[in-house]
Amino acid sequence: MSDWHKSSYSGGTNECVEVREHSIGADVRDTQNRGSGHLTFSGTEWRAFVTTLHSASE
Repeated sequence: MSDWHKSSYSGGTNECVEVREHSIGADVRDTQNRGSGHLTFSGTEWRAFVTTLHSASE
């Protein structure tokens, strides 16, 4: 499993989410509430999310 990381678009604030990608998908957590757990997305869900973000930014 990879380490947690946040987007380079987040800047210097902690008001964002962190992601760790793994073989079956990705986990997402709030940087201000790391101890509250995380959401897990399947590979299909994660790819759809990332694809949608890329499409929206074009």
